[in-house]
Amino acid sequence: MSTLKVNTITTRTGDTVTVASGKTLQTDTIKDNSNNTLISSDGTNIALGANVAPGRSPSFRNIIINGDMSIAQRSTSVASITTTGYYTTDRWRTINATMGTWTQSQSTDVPSGQGFANSLKMDCTVADASPAAGDYIVIQQLMEGQNLQYLKKGTANAESLTCSFWVKSSKTGTYIAELRDLDNSRTISSTYTINSANTWEKKTITYAGDTTGTFDNDNALSLRLNFWLGAGSTYTSGTLATSWQSFDNADRAVGQVNLADAVNNQFYITGVQLEAGTQASPFEFLPYDVNLNRCYRYFEKESTNSNGIICVSQAYSTSAALGYKQYKVIKRTAPSISFTGTAIALTAGAASAGGTLTFADISVDNCRANIASATGLVAGNASAILANTAITISYDSEL
Repeated sequence: MSTLKVNTITTRTGDTVTVASGKTLQTDTIKDNSNNTLISSDGTNIALGANVAPGRSPSFRNIIINGDMSIAQRSTSVASITTTGYYTTDRWRTINATMGTWTQSQSTDVPSGQGFANSLKMDCTVADASPAAGDYIVIQQLMEGQNLQYLKKGTANAESLTCSFWVKSSKTGTYIAELRDLDNSRTISSTYTINSANTWEKKTITYAGDTTGTFDNDNALSLRLNFWLGAGSTYTSGTLATSWQSFDNADRAVGQVNLADAVNNQFYITGVQLEAGTQASPFEFLPYDVNLNRCYRYFEKESTNSNGIICVSQAYSTSAALGYKQYKVIKRTAPSISFTGTAIALTAGAASAGGTLTFADISVDNCRANIASATGLVAGNASAILANTAITISYDSEL
């Protein structure tokens, strides 16, 4: 007989189970509050349940970043979306291949009593009731291969993946959630059904582990999670890929409803969790600062009011100064940098007039800020690059 030693056993209602001295408590199975088996015994050996991952920390089990839609650095609402891009909630990319026009927003409409404060909302403002073959619209998250190695994809021990999420839509029917392996050109899709219009519903999908094709162990794109909202015949004319297969567009979104078929059709999603195993665990809420710092790896937005300091610098001529900026976190890759507004340099004894701000020597952890074409600086003096008008700087390292 196997022996399990614990200090205290409590029931689901919190009562303590007491075993009298000299007596033995025997059971074949220990289950959690959802009736999932945690530990079982055949009288000789003790085994972990299928949803228990030995040796893996329960923290950061959710592969998805910002699944609760709480971070939205770029904007909380963007109208007239007709192309592909990152618009509102961090890490969530929208592909719109000529399938209607949309407004996307970070909404406060959430499932009641579940702990969420935000959702991502899509609102159709120009319909596409008869999409062309190549039209489609998808909300997706992109994942680095180096974060997926523990899934053991491409081996006999490949992990299953379970995706759980809350969804609400004005249009009922069949929707598609797809995993796409970019390293090996493979894909798997699953249907889920929105049963009641304008009602929050929780969905859970389990994808079998894929024994073909390993993920690259690097910081490049390896996996996409796609939530389809509509698709033309290019993506719906085959047989839905309900098991892992070689990539074929025709098999990706068979049966998908057309959310773009009428103005004011709406779609909300939140609480997206993708984790190893065949069971969905409760959503992993992270502290706001932890979630924000994870988003900073891919995108960071900095706003400075007029006269605010952009960085400390040094004037190296009467018309130019330079300084270095440290990002809040190390980026996935050297970012592309864009900004709005204008800047000047202030040096001991003089402030510049005019000046052009540029960035150079861009690496994963810092960059050089330059002011050129200024006047009135003192070469060699310490200085600061300031916002002449309110300025916003964006550092983009998205996949």
